[in-house]
This record gives sequence, structure tokens and C-alpha cells, in this order.
Amino acid sequence: MIASLQRSFLILSLACSGTALAEQVQVAVAANFTAPMKALAADFEKDTGHTLKAAYGATGQFYAQIHNGAPFEVFLAADDSTPAKLEREGHAVPGSRFTYAIGTLALWSAKEGYVDRQGLVLRDAAFQHLAVANPKTAPYGLAALQTLTRLGLKQALAKKLVEGQNIAQTHQFVASGNAELGFVALSQIYQNGRITGGSAWLVPSEMHDPIRQDALILSKGKDNPAARALVEYLRGAKAAEVIRAYGYQL
Repeated sequence: MIASLQRSFLILSLACSGTALAEQVQVAVAANFTAPMKALAADFEKDTGHTLKAAYGATGQFYAQIHNGAPFEVFLAADDSTPAKLEREGHAVPGSRFTYAIGTLALWSAKEGYVDRQGLVLRDAAFQHLAVANPKTAPYGLAALQTLTRLGLKQALAKKLVEGQNIAQTHQFVASGNAELGFVALSQIYQNGRITGGSAWLVPSEMHDPIRQDALILSKGKDNPAARALVEYLRGAKAAEVIRAYGYQL
């Protein structure tokens, strides 16, 4: 009887100890990385015991929120310049910044066969609306305008542009049919080696600045083991497999 009670007490102690060690991490995630982050979060929680609470939005908006004291502990941006700036300004743990993914820009329509594989549909200009993300806050929006400039079409198509607050809203404009086509992140329309619906042109990387997406631990997360665990998890082989499955490069 005594031995049985001792074993029960030991099991309960271990359970309580595991619970005490588990922490929650607050994460700001660039909107283009929504789908892979949701997939990664489930694996991260299962593998580490920590929990993850994520907010999704535009990189520029998160930058402003972090400056205003938002409780984020880890930031996954859609560029490399914003995390570097936060690091310089003392809002991040020095040395924690790294590139977790390199994004691909895509011109996409929800209609099958609407966008050709060379993007010539842009020159035809038979459409009424072309969706782009806000270039001031969303790096994919900036890449879209750089692409139009490179093609010599920025001025000609200016009146057809419909601007989304972030890349998630831009995708919604196209998915709903409010815009015939738009520039989105490949990860929003791609999984396991194929476009999941509609038609798309994968914009060549030389058309715009590289979309290097950096992550880092913010100052509020410096003493949170879950923040450190998440960053290490994102660097691992299991996370890399998921990230590649959504069309990113590493």
C-alpha cells in the first residue's frame, strides 16, 4: 500500500513538474506565413510541451505595435530589414535573429487558366482590378510594385490597383473575386508541390528585392524558455520540411 502511494506521488510530482516547465510564447507572424505557422504550432506544442499564441498581420504594423509595448516575445517578419532595425533599436535579444524562410511572389487568379505562366496577362490589361498589399507595411506589396516597375507597367496599371492592408487581405480580394488577379505570397496558394487552385505566374526572383524573412526573440521574450524553444524549433529539420512544403526556400 505504501509503495503504491509512493508511486502515485512520484507520478503526480512529475506531471506537476512538466506542467511548471511548460510555458506559453506570444508570437507576431507575418501574414504570408499564416498557414505554415499553424501547421508548425501544432507540432511545436506536441514536441516541446510549450504552447504558442500567434497573431498574424503586416510586418510594418507589427513593428509599430512592438514599439508601443505589444506583448510579443518572438517576431517572424516578412523581411530582414525590420527585425534588423528592431535589433539595432534595442527591442530584441542580440544574436537571436536568423532567416527562417525566403519567400516567392506569385501573380494569382482564382480562375483556372486566367493567369499564364509568363505573366503576359498584365500586359493585356483586360482586367479591372489588380490586388497588391500595402507596400509601406507589407514586403510582398513592395515586391509587387518593384515587379511592375521592372516590367514598365507601374504607371499604366496604377488606376487598377486595389490595396490590401496586408497580404492576407490581398489574397482575400482575389479569392472572393473582387479583384480578377493579384500579387500574393506563393505560400498562400501552394502546398506539397502544386498550386492548390486557380492559375498563377511565379514571379522570377530577379524582378524584385529578395524576400528574406527573418525571425528573432524580442526583449519581452528574453527570459521565456518557450521563446528560445520556438526559435530553435524553427531552425530544425522538421520545421524545414514544413516550410518547404509551402513553397518557401531556405
